[in-house]
This record gives sequence, C-alpha cells and structure tokens, in this order.
Amino acid sequence: MKKSFLITLLLVLIFSCGDDKSKNNKILSDSSGNINNISVVVDNDMWSGSVGESIRSILATTVDGLPQDEPMFSMNQIPPSVFSGFVTKNRTILKIEVHDKAAFAVFDDVYAKPQKVVVVSGPSKEAITNEITSNASKIINAFKSEELKEKQRRINLSLHNDKSIEDKLGVSIKFPTAYRVAKEDNKFFWIRKDIKTGSMNLMLYELPYEVVKRSDSVVNTIIKIRDSIGEKYIPGPVEGSYMITENAYTPFHFETTLDKKPALETKGLWDVKNAFMSGPFINYTIEDKENKRWLVIEGFVFAPSVEKRDYMFELEAIISSVKIK
Repeated sequence: MKKSFLITLLLVLIFSCGDDKSKNNKILSDSSGNINNISVVVDNDMWSGSVGESIRSILATTVDGLPQDEPMFSMNQIPPSVFSGFVTKNRTILKIEVHDKAAFAVFDDVYAKPQKVVVVSGPSKEAITNEITSNASKIINAFKSEELKEKQRRINLSLHNDKSIEDKLGVSIKFPTAYRVAKEDNKFFWIRKDIKTGSMNLMLYELPYEVVKRSDSVVNTIIKIRDSIGEKYIPGPVEGSYMITENAYTPFHFETTLDKKPALETKGLWDVKNAFMSGPFINYTIEDKENKRWLVIEGFVFAPSVEKRDYMFELEAIISSVKIK
C-alpha cells in the first residue's frame, strides 16, 4: 500500500512539472520569410478600404535615396480565416482586429522565434485607421529593428576577418566572407561583393576632426569629401573616369547615432564621370571625439535594371554593426 502511494505521488509530480514546463517554456518553431516582407492579417473588406490604405501609406512608403520608387516593406495580405499553420510562422506580422476598445501592442515570439507581431485593434474602421496612423513610427521601428537583427544574424554565420581594418582604423565591423577587400591604402578600405547584376560596396576611412563642421553647408562638405575620395580611389571603366555624386539629385540628410556616437547620415545617388554608371549610396560620417576624428563608412550599389532596396538594406546592416575601439 505504501509502495503504491509513492508511485502515485511520483506520477503526479512528473505530470505537474511537465505542465509547468509547457506553460513557462513554450516550444516555438523557427520563423521564416524574406527580409522586409510583412504578413498583414486583415479581412478583405478592410484591406480594400481605408484601413488597407492607411497600412500601405505607412509600410509601403518610398525608401529615400533610391533611383526608382521602392516600398520600405513588401506585404502579403492574409484573411484571418486562413491565418493558421505555416502561415503564422512569418517573422513579421501585422494583425488587425475588431475589439470594443482601440489598442496598439507589440509582441515577441508569439507563433515562432524570432518573430515580431504588431496588433492594432478598434471598434470601427475609423478607430483602427486612427490607431494605425498615430502609431506609424512605432510600427515601422518594430519591424525594421526585427529585420535588421535577422539580417545581422545571417551575416554573422560566415564573417570576414576584419583584423586589418581594426589594426589601422581602430574599428570592428562585421561583413560576410562573400565580400573581399578590393583596395587598401593606409587607412582607406574599399570592400566589395560581386552580384549577378553588378556589385555591392563599402568604403571606410577617417577624416581630421576639424574638416567637418556642423553648419547649414555640412552636406556640401560631405559631398565634396566623397567626390575627392571617389576620384582618388574608385575608378570607372574607362581612363579618366571615377565615381562622383550625382549633382542633379538633392541628397537626403539626417542626424542619427552609430555605436552610441553622433553621426551624419547622407543618402543620394552616385554616378561615374565620363561613363554611364550610377546607383544609390548611403554615407555615415561619425563623430569620434575620443580619437579627435570623423570616421566615414559608406555603402553604395551598382545594380542596373533591378530593385536595390534589399541590397542597400544589407549594407546598412553591415554598417550598423560598427564598433569604434
């Protein structure tokens, strides 16, 4: 009798522990999906009306600095009735729900891992639309940060040795082995990757601290510097040709931070003097007060006749991994 009681008690403990484990440690499958591709869970009527229009105006907004219009995110609309099974495993999901109260929330790892799920709800189409519009920046930031982390995770699977860059510039930066150092000259580095339609490129170099001064003309200063660097280091396909900034296209300019340091972000188009080549660039000029210098990291793409959003996003993911020693 005593033995039977002990066996029963043991079984109860095992099953109760198993229940607690399932509640506290939910086993999630790996998420999936292309970079910058969002599943939008909303019924057909809302998608074709004002709710869908507000979603598209935010998530499909044009990316700054590209030669042709491309949306920030690609989207797949999924009616709630079919949102089950493998469809729930996409890495980024926007769910629109009808509820008594308007609400906005961001959740991690709901159906898979890693995953970002944004839920917007309200009692009416108007309330839902208002909630989407008022939280536009939060929605974009939630998805963009998730995609940036995923891109960097993929990059980290096979990293190029950056010891020479670290030794000469005092900088650590993570880029894949698919890239190669095309040119190294003292403290200048040109890194590139061949792609089917052209190439993806990175440049790293430093400037004396007094060269760049914050003023209304700082963009002109950055452009003059990158043009001089292009002339010196980035030759074109024919003699006497080299990379310059497209002067017919006004660059976008923002203030931001990289590695917790102030940085000037400039986006625009480059072309080649005396040759028919062009593409987008993104330039970060980072204020490194501790080392009394400006560190410049730029990405640019040559990929004629194809979309360039995801190429530029990869370069941004690499650049954002920078760590200044």
